[in-house]
Amino acid sequence: MVHLVSKERLQVRHNALESARVAANKVMTDKYGETGYKMSIRPFPHIILRENKRIATAGADRLQEGMRRAFGKPTGRAARIDVGQEILTVFVKEDGVETAKKACEVARTKLPMKTKMWVEKADLEEMPRGPAGPAPAAAIAPITVTPVHELEEEPLAAQPSVGE
Repeated sequence: MVHLVSKERLQVRHNALESARVAANKVMTDKYGETGYKMSIRPFPHIILRENKRIATAGADRLQEGMRRAFGKPTGRAARIDVGQEILTVFVKEDGVETAKKACEVARTKLPMKTKMWVEKADLEEMPRGPAGPAPAAAIAPITVTPVHELEEEPLAAQPSVGE
C-alpha cells in the first residue's frame, strides 16, 4: 500500500480532490488496467462553501443590502484535512509499488498542500474488495445464538404492596 499523507491543516475543494483522483487513476490504469489495483480517496467533502454575491456596478449600493440576509448561495464543497491525514491510498502488489509512487507524485501536484508518501506492506487478504469480489473469510465471524428459553432468569423478589 502506498499512502499520500498531508503535512498541513487546511480545506481542499472537491474539484482539487477529483483532479488528483483522475490524474492518479490515469497513471495506474495505463499500467495495470482497471482491475490490477485499488485506489481510494480518503477525505469526503462535507463542508458546503457559500458566497454572498455582490453587484459591482455604479448605483449598486441601492440594490444591495450589505450583510443583511447574507447566508449566500452554495458554490462548492470542501473537505477539512488535518496534519497526518491520509488523502490517497493505493493498494497494489509488491511489483506495482513504483507505479503507485508515481501516481501519488502526479496526484500531489494537483493538491494545494505539502504532502509526504509512505509505503506499507500489507497482506493480499487485507486488500479491500469491490462490490463484485467475495468477502475474505477472516471478515466473516461466526455468530452464536442462544434461544430465549435457555437463558437463566433470576427469581423476582416479592414486592410490598402499596397499602402495607
